Amino acid sequence: MTWAILERIKIGKPTSVGLVTGAVAGLATVTPSAGYISPLGGVAIGVIAAGVCFTAVLTIKQRFRIDDSLDVFAVHGVGGMTGSLVLVPFASLAFGGDGLGAGTIADQFGAQALGIAVTVVWSAVLTYVLARAAALVVPMRVDDQAERDGLDLTSHGERAYEFD
Repeated sequence: MTWAILERIKIGKPTSVGLVTGAVAGLATVTPSAGYISPLGGVAIGVIAAGVCFTAVLTIKQRFRIDDSLDVFAVHGVGGMTGSLVLVPFASLAFGGDGLGAGTIADQFGAQALGIAVTVVWSAVLTYVLARAAALVVPMRVDDQAERDGLDLTSHGERAYEFD
């Protein structure tokens, strides 16, 4: 619901794709903390997810001009990282969660942040290495003419959409 409000403010109307993307953003963000928070904490994380992921979608598309199909990184990546960080306060007993175990909120927040950082570095390095290895076997880009003609036609021999 919050995503639809943000979409209406930014675009002028909510869309069905936006509704589904907002639902997925909420689910991706709440997943890291699902077993440790209260239902009200889940609602709060959903509201946080809408704002953070919607902003990430706009930033990736408009500021960085990256064509992220289905907003995968902005929704799943940013949502998952956000969910890992907001787990800390919402899992605490003060917010109705199951508790954090030994240590302080600051200790757990640091551990969560370190886990995110290690995962981001590992994923970036491994993706780079695997992409370079794949580039030795198959080209990573099509030529300019194929890109202008459309990949559906040049790669698959058919058009996905007919515009008359």
